[in-house]
Amino acid sequence: MAVSDTVRTVTILGSTGSVGTNTIDLIKRSPERFDVDTLTGNSNVELLAQQAVEVGARHAVVADETLYGALKEALSGSRIEAAAGRGALIAAAQRPSDWVMASIVGAAGLAPTLEAVRRGAIVGLANKECLVSAGALFSGEVSAAGARLVPVDSEHSAIYQVFDFERPERIERIVLTASGGPFRERSRDSLTEITPEEAVAHPNWSMGAKISVDSATMMNKGLELIEAYHLFPVPGDKIDILVHPQSVIHSMVEYVDASVLAQLGTPDMRTPIAYALAWPDRMPTPSPRLKLEDIATLTFEAPDPVRFPALRLARDALNTGGSAPTVLNAANEIAVFAFLQRKLKFLDIPRVVEECIAALGRQNLDTLDDVIAIDTEARRHAQALCEKIAL
Repeated sequence: MAVSDTVRTVTILGSTGSVGTNTIDLIKRSPERFDVDTLTGNSNVELLAQQAVEVGARHAVVADETLYGALKEALSGSRIEAAAGRGALIAAAQRPSDWVMASIVGAAGLAPTLEAVRRGAIVGLANKECLVSAGALFSGEVSAAGARLVPVDSEHSAIYQVFDFERPERIERIVLTASGGPFRERSRDSLTEITPEEAVAHPNWSMGAKISVDSATMMNKGLELIEAYHLFPVPGDKIDILVHPQSVIHSMVEYVDASVLAQLGTPDMRTPIAYALAWPDRMPTPSPRLKLEDIATLTFEAPDPVRFPALRLARDALNTGGSAPTVLNAANEIAVFAFLQRKLKFLDIPRVVEECIAALGRQNLDTLDDVIAIDTEARRHAQALCEKIAL
């Protein structure tokens, strides 16, 4: 039977977020290819229930256990089973679906995604934190279980599509492209009074607030640097970052013969999601088709480490290893949230991250409990710093 003729059973962890809703959109466009077992969401019960009904899911799980009653009521009259709470999220990931979209935002997605990995599923990985916060541990679990990670970030998806995994020694370097965010041409001094509204207005991509702020600080590219290190068998010093404002070339792989292979496309998340969803096959998407004759010019520039210190912090954390990337990620989440609440200035985000890493030092991470403990400690320390700075 051809791959495209096989019905794939799907679980979506985080179906109500940006990646999750785009995944649902693709499934609805090709319903004959997918059998949806379980959808999970954080707190948007109305959307979760609507999605579950539309795709004929068998189970729906809301992370906030206080919303169990609301979810059950929203699903009344259907045969969809409702559940709520952390335990239910773990159980959802353990269900025997072929393919799991891991799109729960932040460190909260680590434990459920790990459960999907441990049963050997194909995992569409949209959660950076799994590899940033617990890279070595997570990668070890993938290898032990024989699971398959297919990255969903457009940059890592691009690299995945042109990377020779059978002969990685022939690769000279990989290049992560970055749009540069909305403040690429702004002076550092002008960034002092940036508002949340300005920071979330990404010039090319439609994303959630947290990811959009990460793009504005370029922390997203720092996190992607660490993620790429764990996804692809190349040393960290062979992973470069290049600003490409048009977001047409999503990333590149340079080989030892000086050939450079790149994956191009319009900036639409449904393209890399579809690649992961159908892997190793491909499926149609409604994404706008790339017309280079209309774009005419593609430009590139090196990132500015002065305006965007998050890149330096991320590379330093990768080189330090151990708990440093975990602290980087946790402190950044807290600082971004404080900024979105107008309790912290834009330029204070990397300041909080740097001070957290310096204060907590490097610790070994041997178990998931170790990761959770240092993540919790980093968040507590970052929160205290945010409150101190805000005074």
